[in-house]
This record gives sequence, C-alpha cells and structure tokens, in this order.
Amino acid sequence: MATVGGIHDSEGSQNKLEIDSLARFAVEEHNKKENAVLDFTKVVNSKEQVVAGTMYYITLEATDGGKKKVYEAKIWVKPWLNFKELQEFKLIGDAPSAVSA
Repeated sequence: MATVGGIHDSEGSQNKLEIDSLARFAVEEHNKKENAVLDFTKVVNSKEQVVAGTMYYITLEATDGGKKKVYEAKIWVKPWLNFKELQEFKLIGDAPSAVSA
C-alpha cells in the first residue's frame, strides 16, 4: 500500500504520454535556462508524489553534443491552475552503452 504523500512509481500506459511530455518540457526548460542544446531521447524511469499538485521525478536520457547522457528532472504540476514548473534538472552520468562484447 502506498504512503499518502509518499513517492511512488508512475504507472499505466495512459500516463506514459504525460510523462514523455513532461520530460520534453524539462529538457526545453533546461535548454532555455542554461543556453544548452540537449535533445530529448527517452524516459528511463518516473516516479510521482502528491503535494499541492503532483511532483514528478523523471530520469531521462538526452543527447549532449552527440553523447547520450542521463539526467534527473523534478517537475511540479498543478493542472487546475495550468501550472508546470521545472524545479530541478541535474546530470546523473553517461547513458549505458547498448553495445556488448
């Protein structure tokens, strides 16, 4: 059973489109703020927490200068106010290589 106000995995295919959209939003906001040129690749993982709205914790992959890297984004959403804000965006590390020996 989930803890009220606790962080839990985002579930459901209906939610996937929203999570992808939020991840793209996070990359766009980061690019504007930091004058960067990251290109969104894919969502790796997502969690959410009910606050005054919903706080999404999204691990995503983006390309930076041709190199795939993994970032963590924290996005606060209050749909009834049409409010969406990037709270945090940080580099986690390089994306794992798909090539195996």
